[in-house]
Amino acid sequence: MRPLGVNTWVWTSPLTDRQLPELLGRVAEMGFDAVELPLESAGDLTVPAVRASLDATGLQPHVVGAMAPGRDLVVAAPGAVATTQDYLRRCVDLAAGIGAPAVCGPFYAATGRVWRMTSTEREATYQEWREHLAPVVEHAAQAGVRIGIEPLNRYETSLVNTVEQALTGLGGLLGPACGLALDTYHLGIEERSSADAVLRAGEHLVHVQVCGNDRGAPGDDQTDWPGILAALDEVGYTGALCIESFTAENAAIATAASIWRPLAPTQDDLAADGLAFLRSLTT
Repeated sequence: MRPLGVNTWVWTSPLTDRQLPELLGRVAEMGFDAVELPLESAGDLTVPAVRASLDATGLQPHVVGAMAPGRDLVVAAPGAVATTQDYLRRCVDLAAGIGAPAVCGPFYAATGRVWRMTSTEREATYQEWREHLAPVVEHAAQAGVRIGIEPLNRYETSLVNTVEQALTGLGGLLGPACGLALDTYHLGIEERSSADAVLRAGEHLVHVQVCGNDRGAPGDDQTDWPGILAALDEVGYTGALCIESFTAENAAIATAASIWRPLAPTQDDLAADGLAFLRSLTT
């Protein structure tokens, strides 16, 4: 039975040490096995504080990063690339310190940054991406943490929208320290078949995020959940399924994720309903 988790973005942004005891306690009381912890800025979360809350709740930790404006590994000034690399290393250090297996996110360009590319320009940009991501992957390998690269939909990036593009772009970086993190929301927009995309990711699949096709709770939506679960079984993925959704009450995160209306009566309802549906699929 796969662990089931939830991202704290369902309730708040940014997550800080001060919020950990109450929020992780709520997540555990709901019956989740795991929690996704976003490190939006270095210093928001510290290893001792996170470990204390994890010890108190028994939750399995997963770390995700946020590519805020100015965080870019491609088509950017050297200083921006260097600060982005430093940020990603801090994410890796947090994961290593709290026992999280991976750091996942769209680690190539700022979310929402889009531009047109010819095929030649795309190939050159992928080469630049590999060069600038490689030191982060090496840092992760030394720390015993995997990097999971997340393709995003066309409205959030123009660089990596599909599993095929991610596999092509990462090239030789794929391996024990670098793979893919898939989000059913983005798969539903960009892939002809979400299940087939999971199969293409195959052995490189690091982490899976789930939500309804409207970005709300998984279940009672258009997503082919049986097909996705069958594909996960076929590729041997036994990791967590983590609900990633967002609150419309936080201006910054609502704008970044285009959450313009409540997706459930309450955020607790969103998490609880999604958990109940996932339990029904996985037990």
